[in-house]
Amino acid sequence: MRISEKPDRDSRASVNAERPGTPGALSGPASRKLPMPPRERKPALAALALLLVLGGALATTLLVIRSGDRVSAIQITQQIGPGQPILPEAMEEVQIADTGVGYVGWSHRQEVTTTFARVTLLPGTLLTEQMVSRTSEQTGPGKITLGLALKAGQVPLSLQRGDHVQVLYVPGSGRGTAQGKVLAPSALVESVGTGDDGGSGLVSIIVDATVSPTIAMYSSSGEIALGKLAGAG
Repeated sequence: MRISEKPDRDSRASVNAERPGTPGALSGPASRKLPMPPRERKPALAALALLLVLGGALATTLLVIRSGDRVSAIQITQQIGPGQPILPEAMEEVQIADTGVGYVGWSHRQEVTTTFARVTLLPGTLLTEQMVSRTSEQTGPGKITLGLALKAGQVPLSLQRGDHVQVLYVPGSGRGTAQGKVLAPSALVESVGTGDDGGSGLVSIIVDATVSPTIAMYSSSGEIALGKLAGAG
């Protein structure tokens, strides 16, 4: 007795579907890849990118060209404290590249001598208009410049013009139980010199006129000391 098995219709259809050209295989649009949509071009973004590149190249070229132009500017050679006048000997002429920064030209040096430092100016500073002022609270009305002759130990080392100091009363040995006190919490150093014996310091300070007589009296008896204020100015 022969037993014949008939192939399963579903299996045969599946095989034919995988073989092109056989009955039941997929053909036509369903067997093709879908076309990719064309990439959209954005001319506005491309134009913007081109403008940015051209702008950067132009700026670089301008800087290179202008770097060859030299101008005369004012350079500070001495430390000048806030409120102090800018003296002629504290300036020198330097040649710098014209980069567009508003440095004060050397031709305006006479005008600068009538101004005052707004901030502490250190040697090597290139002067700009923002660093100077027409008026000064440090040297205005009610202030007086007082000269002191101090000995070693009464004046800090490396004291220089433009520093701010505290003026202290230091009682001598014959004062008994007298206590020291602060005569001026902040005074501006106008000038610093050296005495003939090398051990004393000639210091000019700017203080309120109300305390200048007391400071002068104690200074004459050698009972004055100066303390440099850190970070002042």
